[in-house]
Amino acid sequence: MTTAHDTGTIGGRAFGVLRQRDFRLLWIGETASGLGTSITTVALPLIAVVVLRADAFAVGLLAAVVWLPWPVIGLPAGAWVDRLRRRPVLIVCNLVSAVMYASVPVAAWLGALTLAHLLVVAVVCGAATVFFSTAYHAYVPAVLDGRDLLEGNAKLQGSEAATQVLGRGVAGVIADAFGAVFGLLVDAMTFVVSTVCLLMLRVREPAPEPPADRTTLRRQIGEGLRFVVHDRYLRPMVVYGAVVNLALMGYQGIQIVFLVRTVGAGPAVVGGLIMAGGLGGVLGSLLATSLGRRFGTARGMLVLQLVTGPFALLLPLTTPGAGLLLFAAGSFTVGAGIVACNIVVGGFRQSYCPPRLLGRVVATTMMLNHSTIPLGSLLGGFLGDHLGLRPAMWVMTGLVAPCGLILALSPMRSRRDLPGKYERSVRLTP
Repeated sequence: MTTAHDTGTIGGRAFGVLRQRDFRLLWIGETASGLGTSITTVALPLIAVVVLRADAFAVGLLAAVVWLPWPVIGLPAGAWVDRLRRRPVLIVCNLVSAVMYASVPVAAWLGALTLAHLLVVAVVCGAATVFFSTAYHAYVPAVLDGRDLLEGNAKLQGSEAATQVLGRGVAGVIADAFGAVFGLLVDAMTFVVSTVCLLMLRVREPAPEPPADRTTLRRQIGEGLRFVVHDRYLRPMVVYGAVVNLALMGYQGIQIVFLVRTVGAGPAVVGGLIMAGGLGGVLGSLLATSLGRRFGTARGMLVLQLVTGPFALLLPLTTPGAGLLLFAAGSFTVGAGIVACNIVVGGFRQSYCPPRLLGRVVATTMMLNHSTIPLGSLLGGFLGDHLGLRPAMWVMTGLVAPCGLILALSPMRSRRDLPGKYERSVRLTP
């Protein structure tokens, strides 16, 4: 059986885990598809506005339906993934997404593209993302040794943050040069690249444990949900993630309007300020591994969130001229803290959870965390309309600032490192 260390060296040497062939292929594939996804986040609404002349409500609806599959199928997706080998799930999801995104430019070139077509593509690809994300987080431990999970997740999160910065800029260039629909064709091609990389992996994934006799899908879903709710470490992490996502999306949903209408920033300046958050995420991915090793995964994550969260309060202080630096500094610092936290939590979850439950635990935590994203966007817009943009920014960033206290009140406050394995037994089945 091929192991993670048969194809490379451990993460302490030059290039770290990228020296391992299987992880390198996984990283290349995810970086490619991440770049395509970032292009699509800009290209899809551009197509609706420029090609279909859609109104603001239609564009908002298009953005919302992408997240709709998480609360609808997030929990059963985890149970299904735990019944299957993860790599075939990843490959099927990639191919479905490639076909759906490629259908948009084809329909546009045939003069048959409609808003309904875009909405169907968004929903189907959103559902594919639910299965892909669940299977992907559960598959990484099959590729990497447990000692390398923190560094591996840092590499993956770092490339994701970098592609978010690069992809948004590339999307504009592609739209100007070839038209907005061409961006989705590029995204479809990146899914093909990711699929090829997955097919080239040599690691043999262990067969999933068959469910116990008469174990229904509903019972399996409940088992994963109870594990998360009852666990003394996962529960506060999920609460923290849900509250942070609510607050982040609350101000991010109105930050462009705030910068343009209240601060008076031009489009180029707005683009640069938004990029600051992505660059902060790149820094967070670079620091996560070293901070975890030097200060401990629990202590390092806790201190980092307590220190970086209050920087969100710089955003509503933004003024024209030199005051724009306040927005850049706040976005950069908060972005660094959030990405570093995501890396630590992802590595902990992968090493801590029993393998037979990992897919359900990933799906449960991501479903709960992502369910607050559309709520945050709606709340930010509601407050912006009724209180004004700057007061709304104060409310939402004021919620981000103290979120680290949720982690500080959890058991991790007394630990240097998060536990490597599940420590206690709980009653998981009725």
